[in-house]
Amino acid sequence: MANKLLALAVTATLAMGVSACSPSPEPEQEASDRTVTLALSTEKNPFFLQVRYGAQAKANELGLDLNVVDAGDDPAVQERQLAEAEAQSKVVIVNPTDSDEVRGSVEKLNEKGVPVITLDRAVNGGEVAAHISSDNVEGGRDAAAELATSIREQGEVIVLTGLEGSSSSEDRLAGFQEKIASYPKINVVAVEAADFERSTAREVVQQLLAAHPDVAGIFAENDEMALGAVEALGERAGKDVKVIGFDGTEEGVRAVKNRKLIATVAQLSSELGARAVEEAGTILDGGTPDKEIATNVVVVTRDNIEKYRPL
Repeated sequence: MANKLLALAVTATLAMGVSACSPSPEPEQEASDRTVTLALSTEKNPFFLQVRYGAQAKANELGLDLNVVDAGDDPAVQERQLAEAEAQSKVVIVNPTDSDEVRGSVEKLNEKGVPVITLDRAVNGGEVAAHISSDNVEGGRDAAAELATSIREQGEVIVLTGLEGSSSSEDRLAGFQEKIASYPKINVVAVEAADFERSTAREVVQQLLAAHPDVAGIFAENDEMALGAVEALGERAGKDVKVIGFDGTEEGVRAVKNRKLIATVAQLSSELGARAVEEAGTILDGGTPDKEIATNVVVVTRDNIEKYRPL
């Protein structure tokens, strides 16, 4: 696996001022000239909390009024939030709960002339001014290479995928499958959805272990699912079963340090949030944002963990 430069310049702290989650104004109220809505799929996942902190820091720097809403992974809730954002905001940044379900809301924002920026997950339809995400396909390839090395390029492997319809989940799987196919002695025996949730992953892995007791490795498309797999494996985690996660959350990195995970493919979460708000500022200032922005990922292992600071 190619070495990656660990240049992590973005930091965020929990003490950072974050916009309140109080009820939003009624839709008929006019937006201020510098109001931006950040519509997150969920704040239950620590990764998206860090996205929020990075976004808020950049909004403070640029003098933007950032309105943050959390859909709780419910497409219907996100649809209502985006409908309210039509009148509340001059630019909308959306992290879709579902890349298909959000299409109608994006098209309505298009009709109202409200620019839309997608974050982490794309939308399958409508017009967006910019899309900001990690290079999820490359991250999937990196995960496959790291897992293959850890299991000596042979054995049975399980893949835990995220939410159905999530473009980031689909891209990570595509990259993983592409790379893992280059190892003829590795057999992917199961690809199962665990919805990016730790408890769901624990249950799924418990069931899969009954059918595949000799599994050698598990790739989870985020750290929460990887930690759920670790819970299901018990003492086997990190020993006869190697587990790799994705996101580079604080808890995920700690699990790498404690030898429960072999690695986590880290995204620069705060940088994603900051870059989305930066592009919103460009639009508000009359400029043209970059259409496609891909931020780097880095594989965090015990070999480089001291150089990496979770964001």
